[in-house]
Amino acid sequence: MKTILIAGGAGFIGTNLCRRFLNEGNKIICVDNFHTSKKRNIGKISSENFKLIEHDIINPFDIDEDIDEIYNLASPASPLNYQSNPLQTIKTNIHGVFNLLDLAVKHDAKFLQSSTSEVYGEPLQHPQKESYWGNVNPNGIRSSYDESKRCAESICLNYYREYDVNIKICRIFNTYGPYMDPYDGRVVTNFIIQALKGEDLTIYGEGAQTRSFCHVDDLLDGLIKLMDTENEFTGPINLGNPIEFTISDLANKIIEKTDSKSKIIYLPLPQDDPSQRKPDISLAREKLNWQPKITLDEGLNNTISYYNDLINSI
Repeated sequence: MKTILIAGGAGFIGTNLCRRFLNEGNKIICVDNFHTSKKRNIGKISSENFKLIEHDIINPFDIDEDIDEIYNLASPASPLNYQSNPLQTIKTNIHGVFNLLDLAVKHDAKFLQSSTSEVYGEPLQHPQKESYWGNVNPNGIRSSYDESKRCAESICLNYYREYDVNIKICRIFNTYGPYMDPYDGRVVTNFIIQALKGEDLTIYGEGAQTRSFCHVDDLLDGLIKLMDTENEFTGPINLGNPIEFTISDLANKIIEKTDSKSKIIYLPLPQDDPSQRKPDISLAREKLNWQPKITLDEGLNNTISYYNDLINSI
């Protein structure tokens, strides 16, 4: 049994990771401030191996027991959330990372930092490899997230160099699945909720921009495999599904799968919204023996079922 601290453990990816580790017999310490997560995600977890600490990681804290691993998933991740409180986002991704890394030093714990494909910005290289330095607008409305995540990677690697912390950095591409906040503005949940309610599906721009959608269960496999790599391997490493779909393709799939009467409407494209996003996962295949297994059709069926049950219960 390992003792695993998951910062942001009541969020979308964190909730799924808490449940998976508990099912595998581990002890979980979930740390969350519930700024963008929901208590209902973890409210039904009943286990003597699960501890919830309500805390904002921008403030230092300590744990009075040994910790084997720390997963940092604590950050707003949707543009709607991080743009509504950009300074809090920056503090979470910088002050919060310092505090969690200090905890890792004290407990000699492995540390996984969830970075993001947003570090590539509006990419001039396609698909995006980990060696690509990106094309980020440092002054744009997305910069509170993009730049603080880039800074967090630097902080982590300097703790590796100066304090020999066992660091792992993953760059997460568009991920979807159960426990996403249905109203956080991300495209998969937007479309599913709109379709289930018979509302118009809102596409920003012409719908020709592409994304690569990875189901959360595939992502969890990658995160766990990354944490188990040798100490010398820090990443960063891309985790995502390399199969591209246009936003219009996604909208039409969801309308078909929900048997919805919804129409598609087009709205202006937000500033700095990337036109392409596709991971090169060669490194993940080589180092982790990992690649996604769940097709978009399978994953959407699973996700639509979850949200259909959710909106009928709240």
